[in-house]
Amino acid sequence: MLEVGTKAPDFALPDQNGKMHTLKEYEGKKVILYFYPKDNTPGCSKQACGFSELYPQFMEKDAVVLGVSKDSVASHKKFEEKYNLGFTLLSDPDLTAIKEYDVWQEKKNYGKVTMGVVRTTYLIDEKGIIEKVFKKVKAADNPAQMLEELS
Repeated sequence: MLEVGTKAPDFALPDQNGKMHTLKEYEGKKVILYFYPKDNTPGCSKQACGFSELYPQFMEKDAVVLGVSKDSVASHKKFEEKYNLGFTLLSDPDLTAIKEYDVWQEKKNYGKVTMGVVRTTYLIDEKGIIEKVFKKVKAADNPAQMLEELS
């Protein structure tokens, strides 16, 4: 994981509509950058729906939420439409940002070891510095936890 107090790596990734986003364009705002394993899985859906439901409150606090997975732009679009998500999902099929943020790690599932995205949330300040790191977060609790962090 990246350390608190370090400069968050910039990225250029497409969203669910194919529009490119960089971290730099969000300077001046707090950024909740969360990495999740896969669209349309139970935990990831709960986490995304929670962020979407609370998104107006994040906006009131001048914060943006960016969800990142290795799923395609098309997959993100279907995910957004299925759950009527109100925030930006970024597609990272080449694992560029996923690896830069050190969330591509060994995972054990039923005794089988595979590589995958470890659910992690970064809180990045207005100057692009990592303020907090939340490792192995509970999907359903993460959105409220992050809103609390902004208070």
